Amino acid sequence: MAAKWWTLLAACLAIFMLLLDITIVNVALPDIRRDLDSSFTDLQWVVDAYALGLAALLLATGSLGDLLGRRRIFVLGIFLFVLASLLCGLAPTPTMLNLARGLQGVGGAMMFATSLALIAQEFPPQERGTAFGLWGATTGFAVAVGPLVGGVLTQGLGWEWIFFVNIPIGLATAAMTLARVPAGERDPSAKIDWPGVATFSGALFCLVLALIEGNGEGWTSTLVVGLLSVSAVLFVAFVLVERRSTKPMLDISLFGTPAFTGAQIVAFCLHASIFSIFLYLTLYLQNILGYSALEAGLRFLPISLLSFLVAPVAGKLAERLPVRGFLGAGLIMVGVGLLMMGGIEPLDDWTTLLAGFVVAGIGIGLINPPLATAAIGVVEPRQSGAASGINSTFRQVGTATGIAGLGALFQARVSDRLGDALSGTPLPAGAEDELAAAVTSGGAQAAAQIAPPQARDALIEAARRAFVDGLDEILIVAAVVALAGGLLAFALVRGRDFVAAGAP
Repeated sequence: MAAKWWTLLAACLAIFMLLLDITIVNVALPDIRRDLDSSFTDLQWVVDAYALGLAALLLATGSLGDLLGRRRIFVLGIFLFVLASLLCGLAPTPTMLNLARGLQGVGGAMMFATSLALIAQEFPPQERGTAFGLWGATTGFAVAVGPLVGGVLTQGLGWEWIFFVNIPIGLATAAMTLARVPAGERDPSAKIDWPGVATFSGALFCLVLALIEGNGEGWTSTLVVGLLSVSAVLFVAFVLVERRSTKPMLDISLFGTPAFTGAQIVAFCLHASIFSIFLYLTLYLQNILGYSALEAGLRFLPISLLSFLVAPVAGKLAERLPVRGFLGAGLIMVGVGLLMMGGIEPLDDWTTLLAGFVVAGIGIGLINPPLATAAIGVVEPRQSGAASGINSTFRQVGTATGIAGLGALFQARVSDRLGDALSGTPLPAGAEDELAAAVTSGGAQAAAQIAPPQARDALIEAARRAFVDGLDEILIVAAVVALAGGLLAFALVRGRDFVAAGAP
């Protein structure tokens, strides 16, 4: 087999592994909570630590690959990812797990940033469309099967195996890469924008930490206000650094093209809405409705399979029809689907979500292939790698901030509802916060375990009502984010912006 096909296989295996770890972990969270005695904040960080590692270093590791060799950084990323996966599976505490998840994100960024570059290095221009199409199909398949694979591994072997499974796959991929993938050329003039990396990652970390800690510490507390202030200052510093840098991590000038800006907004809103809400839907299916990890994974199949099946059709149609229509209509369908999932009552079954799953799944499928076209089709070919990296970064930033922001609203709503419902019960003063933390992370039964026997029945009923009320509220917020992104896509993604780059 020719070297280019070995390269494509290695890139697809790596991308499958790292994207699977974005969705596979959701259905394992209730088991992780029970085994490690995790709080709601700990569960948020299981997802956010990984997304932050990816978002913060994705662009910088692309430059590192140009400087030191793409194959070398790709393989180092695999080894780091494998080591972090081992540490995740062996983690004895939530803190250790989340630190290992952050390390996983760093390894994932190294693989993600160099995989497309390796493909472009080995395939001639006339064959890259096919190669990128197979790579893109792999990403869609990973997202589609993640919840099901997570359910099978968690229920059959234990949650640790959602991480241990990466070890043989990663080692085999690294060996294949070293044996069959050409090293390629280096760019001695490449430069790593360390000030950009520091200011961007610092700003993003402070923002997410403030959102996650806001309810516990108080939104006017010195810690939260300080974190938000530092985040704002670092974001401003990041923009100033990038504008003055000769080789910036993020080329601010690209945002002068409205279609490029629109593509980043779509990427952010898609992941800040539907992909962020998956965490809370998983907690609902398992902690409130009582489904196992495998049963929960199966119930996500309508949304994941539809998004996978619709994507190639949308990709072909986007070659002839305006891209803005797919991006705008897709996000609006996601928003409508989220609204259709809302209105949950405490005694409802999962089928209440089914119609919304179908509509949102179709919307996701409409967005993903045209989004890649919009992200790179409005820049010069020499900038396509940077444009693709920026788009992937905005996706991960959307996930990190979406989970943190929705979690803050969710936790606040649950606490308020419990306080109202339990005001006349024999519970000690100030117990609402402790009970709310138990409800958000473990559901009604977990909260009942810490309540006096005479108050348990009332608490279970109040906890179910508080949880679904909180979920209903964040479904509406996520829908607003998606609908706003859809309208902005229609407004910003203009056909004439594609002409200069020779795209449709």
